[in-house]
Order: sequence, then C-alpha cells, then structure tokens
Amino acid sequence: QVQLVESGGGLVQPGGSLRLSCAASGSIFRLYVMGWYRQALGKQRELVATINSGGTTNYADSIKGRFTISRDNAKNTVYLQMNSLIPEDTAVYYCNVWPVIQNYWGQGTQVTVSS
Repeated sequence: QVQLVESGGGLVQPGGSLRLSCAASGSIFRLYVMGWYRQALGKQRELVATINSGGTTNYADSIKGRFTISRDNAKNTVYLQMNSLIPEDTAVYYCNVWPVIQNYWGQGTQVTVSS
C-alpha cells in the first residue's frame, strides 16, 4: 500500500510560479511511474505529466514548456515545478502512479491562478 500526500499549492498571480511536492510512503516508490494530475471545477481529472524511474518525462500539450516534473527517489518524493501560470491552470492537483491506482488518490493541493 502506498500513501501519497500533496503539498505546495496556493494562490498565485498570472505569470507566477509554484512548486508542488508529493511525498510517498512505501519502499517501492522508485519502481513506479509517477504522474501529476489535475481536476478543475466541473471538469474531469486529467493527466498533466509523468516521470518514470529513470527520469524520462512526458507532458500534456497544455502545460508543455511551462511545467517540469522531477523526482527524488531517495526522498520518495515527486515534484511539479509550474512556471508562467495562467488562470486555466486553476485546479486541484494530485499525484498518483501511472496508470492510476484508485486507492492511491490523496487529498490533492489547490492551485488558484488569479489576479
């Protein structure tokens, strides 16, 4: 069983930056492909970015060039650096493995981009 705890969200102005963190319990964290997901109000949850154990990354077109996913296997933590934020990035952000395991969803962290 893996537990995931997201943090680092907040209110930021358009053009600003935030860094999200996802701390994972469990000794096999390093074996998982990890992903960041987001769900805006009234919309379905969507995949934002993934990173495999070797550090290979993939990004959704909507955030490509603005967000960077990374991981620290020694700390069992995955990060999402978000730059040049726009109002459309407003959502609750979650981490999970990829493909998702439903039981692993955490509480998420709210990101609000507004002036």
